[in-house]
Amino acid sequence: MKAVSLFSGCGGSDAGVVATGFEVVMANDILPYARDVYLANHPETDYQVKDVSTIEHFPAADLLVGCYPCQGFSQGGLRDPNHKYNTLYIQFARALNQIKPKAFIVENVSGMVRQNFRHLLEDQLKLFREAGYKVKAEVLNAAHFGVAQERRRIFIVGIREDFNVEYQFPVRTHGGEGAEPTVTIRDAIGDLPEWPEGEFYSRDFHWYYMSRDRRNGWEDTSRTIVANPRHMPLHPMSPKMVKVQHNEWKFETDEPARRFTYREAARIQGFAKDFVFPETKPATLEMKYKVAGNAVPPPLFKAVAQALPNIWA
Repeated sequence: MKAVSLFSGCGGSDAGVVATGFEVVMANDILPYARDVYLANHPETDYQVKDVSTIEHFPAADLLVGCYPCQGFSQGGLRDPNHKYNTLYIQFARALNQIKPKAFIVENVSGMVRQNFRHLLEDQLKLFREAGYKVKAEVLNAAHFGVAQERRRIFIVGIREDFNVEYQFPVRTHGGEGAEPTVTIRDAIGDLPEWPEGEFYSRDFHWYYMSRDRRNGWEDTSRTIVANPRHMPLHPMSPKMVKVQHNEWKFETDEPARRFTYREAARIQGFAKDFVFPETKPATLEMKYKVAGNAVPPPLFKAVAQALPNIWA
């Protein structure tokens, strides 16, 4: 089973499809360090660093996956309905029409379902159906699928119409009645050192950071991992935060506090313990945080891919 991946980042989605049994024959993004991280962990993939609109021909594949940038939709981003990133799905649809895979999977932030973005979501569904696919969309929480993090994302899944089957989204495997226990922060990073110098963003906690509670405890799931190190959630070794007034919090004690490291962020996202961040240029601390925070949690993408019907023969 072969897959093509667009807007691949450092490979969160692709780690999920590889774990399901696919070979990713091509990946693509515009960020050179995302490629470096990807190839350090999946060296067999043809990774093309270029604007997707400049790719004229895509290889044949059974599955097309894509996680186009979300800054226009994101709660932590611009939230601009007119942002240029909001229409990158048109490039995904172009690849879909050219490759005609048996199925496709799209991931994006759940903010896409908000009223002011709904027309963009509806247009995506329309384009994908016009390409010849039965399409479904649903918001899933990564914490329900073995990820140590509250992270709600929308998935759009399509199966080519000639198979005459419809996709059914996976049922939660963690944290519900009869399910496995939720994966906690301790489960994800409890074996890592408390003060790994050079791996965490150590600048002061500015007023905006202190405008809300940023800390969860060891036995909790993490708050959503982000790409901006300034806004990265607190490590649970940090003191608890207490509310002073509206949009103002403070630490309960004067004990040391720090944000998650980029390596801890990757673990909380669900990447493997041996996941590699190579020291190639520009391997800055900020860039490592960026690729880790922008990634799709591999266990969540794996659950969505595994729920595809057996149409591969």
